[in-house]
Amino acid sequence: MDCGRRNTKKYSFRCPDLKELRKLASFVLDRLEFKKRHGKVLSILSADVIEGLLSVLVQFYDPLYRCFTFPDYQLVPTLEESCLIAEALHLKKSDIEAHCAKKGGLFGLTSEFLIKEANAFAQAGSVGAFEVIFVLLIYGLALFPNIDSFVDVNAIRIFLIGNHVPTLLGNMYFSLHIRNSKGGGTIVCCIPLMYK
Repeated sequence: MDCGRRNTKKYSFRCPDLKELRKLASFVLDRLEFKKRHGKVLSILSADVIEGLLSVLVQFYDPLYRCFTFPDYQLVPTLEESCLIAEALHLKKSDIEAHCAKKGGLFGLTSEFLIKEANAFAQAGSVGAFEVIFVLLIYGLALFPNIDSFVDVNAIRIFLIGNHVPTLLGNMYFSLHIRNSKGGGTIVCCIPLMYK
């Protein structure tokens, strides 16, 4: 039997620091109600990312078929597992305009500002407003990480659309496909989604 050597490529993964988001999660009083309104987005925060495991998994990505291929089966996240829904922000237009910044050529909001607002709403007992900002932070920092400590306009637009399934899957496969075609590099997508 000829085992042959597989040509492996070197990948790295952008894994944002989610400590502040995990702290904000403690303000979610009724996790079942939160799950009904926003889906399984909290589980993203508790996923333990093992970079070595993901590096091995990515070696099996087949750019020709645009999926993971194994000898006898395929491993692909389902649309159901990726579905996340949220509503619009509960902030004043003037607050958004005052805190809008440009980083890396993109406009957006700093996580510092959004975390401060989420804490303020949590302290005031405004559950709905807190949850919306908290979920936006998860989308901007965990699901669609682009610039550290910054929720860019693309993540905000995706958040406001309401159906994030195609975007999440497209983002993950696009990042895998680009890095595979270039022979390695940093994969920028929702890494915990690959565990689900």
